Amino acid sequence: MKKSSTYVSAAILTAVVATASPALAIDEYNVSKGTTVDGHGVAFRGNDLVAMIGGLGVVPGAAEFTHVHDGVAYYFASQKAADEFAANPDKYIPQYGGYCTLGVAVGKKLDGSPRFADIVDGKLYVFLNAAVFKAYNADKEGVLAKAAENWPDMESVSVADVNGIGS
Repeated sequence: MKKSSTYVSAAILTAVVATASPALAIDEYNVSKGTTVDGHGVAFRGNDLVAMIGGLGVVPGAAEFTHVHDGVAYYFASQKAADEFAANPDKYIPQYGGYCTLGVAVGKKLDGSPRFADIVDGKLYVFLNAAVFKAYNADKEGVLAKAAENWPDMESVSVADVNGIGS
C-alpha cells in the first residue's frame, strides 16, 4: 500500500520521541551552545555547508573563515567556501533552520546532525540520529511534505515552547 505524502507513521513518531532530547537553539536557527567572540551562536556544529552541499560530506570549518548571516555564525574550511556561502546563503542553509526534518514533521524542534543528512533537489535536510534517519528513509516523500506543512507555524517559535518544555 502506498503511503500518503502527508502521512507520518506511528513508527516514525515513536522513533523521534524515543530518541529525542530538547535542542539547544534560539528561535528558528539551530545553533550550538558555543558562541563566537562576537557572541553569535555557531550553526551546523561548525561544519562547512558549502562542502556538504558540494558532496564532500562533513568537513569541519574553522573560525578564521566565519560568515555571519541573520545573526548566526557559519564556519567554513576556506575563504573561498565562505565567499560562496556569502554570495547565496539560501542555497546552503539547511532546511528548517538546521533542525531535524523528521522532528519538524511531528511538530518538534530537535537537534539536526550533519552526520545524518540528505540532499533532495539541491536542499539540505538534517536529522537527529541514525534511527531517525532510517525512519525518514522509509517515507521520504511523506516526511518532507509534513515538515513543509508544519514549519511555517514553528519557524519563529522558541524550542522550549514548541517542544512543550517551557513553564
